[in-house]
Amino acid sequence: MQGKILVVYYSLEGNTRLIAETISKEISGDILEIKPKRSIDPHSKIRYFIGGKQAMTKEKPEILPYDINPEDYDVLFIGTPVWAWTFSPAIRSFLANTNLKGKKIALFSCNGGGNGKTFENMKEQLEGNEFLGEIEFKDPLKNDTEQNIERAKKWSNSICK
Repeated sequence: MQGKILVVYYSLEGNTRLIAETISKEISGDILEIKPKRSIDPHSKIRYFIGGKQAMTKEKPEILPYDINPEDYDVLFIGTPVWAWTFSPAIRSFLANTNLKGKKIALFSCNGGGNGKTFENMKEQLEGNEFLGEIEFKDPLKNDTEQNIERAKKWSNSICK
């Protein structure tokens, strides 16, 4: 597949970061980490309550500026943790603030209990694009890390054929 490739992700606990970095290295794509201005403490006992509430109410937290222009890329891999059965508020902000039309998009997620409607909801926010594939990972830092890394490599290569 020709064109510039960007891997965009948000990660609270490091699971999505692991998969994003694996994909970026495997396909020689650029990488962009989305960071909210006010981040949630990944060690807080109430992180799931805070993140779940933000996801369910479709909040769009302010995100830090970044140097890469995603609109300059042809292919985007977009990764998110699953919060309350949907994508993270930081990725919601990214999608709302970025004009992605006519792009080739691949979606990936990391979760501990199920994907819910994550990909369906993301696709609604990304209308006007071609979807190349999607894949979910179950707690890749805790469960079969090497196997999940290999799955990410194989999947990303199949997308970029």
